Amino acid sequence: MASRAPVVAVCHGGGPMPILNDPGHAGLIKSMRTRVPEILGLGTASAPRAIVLVTAHWDERNPTISNGKKHSLYYDYHGFPPETYKLKYDAPGSPEVAAEVYDVLQKAGMNPQTDDQRGWDHGVFVPMLLINPAANIPIIQLSVLSSASPAQHYAMGRALAPLRDTGVAIVGSGMPTLHNLRLMFSGAANDKSVQKRNKEWSDKLTQTVGLESSQERGEMLNGWRDWVGAKEAHPQGGEEHFLPLVVCAGAGGDGKAGAFGDEVMGTKQFTYYWK
Repeated sequence: MASRAPVVAVCHGGGPMPILNDPGHAGLIKSMRTRVPEILGLGTASAPRAIVLVTAHWDERNPTISNGKKHSLYYDYHGFPPETYKLKYDAPGSPEVAAEVYDVLQKAGMNPQTDDQRGWDHGVFVPMLLINPAANIPIIQLSVLSSASPAQHYAMGRALAPLRDTGVAIVGSGMPTLHNLRLMFSGAANDKSVQKRNKEWSDKLTQTVGLESSQERGEMLNGWRDWVGAKEAHPQGGEEHFLPLVVCAGAGGDGKAGAFGDEVMGTKQFTYYWK
């Protein structure tokens, strides 16, 4: 019988900058190469048979699943060195596991769709190049929803949860703590009042994600927009980098999450996981 696979919600950093060994991503790069593979059990008998990767960089009206045997890469960033448009990540897809994902989402009434053509975006291949450079575990890319509804994303995670008992890991890829490019690149993130609100936001998020009761966790996350600092951490209409965490929080089930933070471009970004 397969080991119960983990759930991990990671910060994928800025574009391909982690692959370029950007000094502002040093802590994150180290965690991606060491802590996240350990959580996933890579290189051990408990390694997952596949990874469902929920990416912030693909939003659709209905949950949409990559179901090709092989997927090209979608270099969805601009203005980086030429070598970043030649990166390769040759892990296979899995039409079979994609069908399992489709089935659990359909049973949950979510009207899933499939797509065997869309490339894996940088929310997939940038973190996975660091987490599993061997590229020997199939990846099934899964979109977030354009509704941005926390309840719908939490329900998506709960629907995916049974796949864990068959050895399928769930990975969410976004920037759950803070994704506000105006703040990050203008220097406003260094303002003391902004930092105070962001710490209050981040502490509240970690406390909520850490709730052992799956039901209570979901109810609390449903009101995240009203938390202090939420609109600065994720501006209205820019929630997509938060939503993979909500899916993961739903997939985590009952039990306390683990968490650790890394400095990324002058901000502290957290990774959350359930084993």
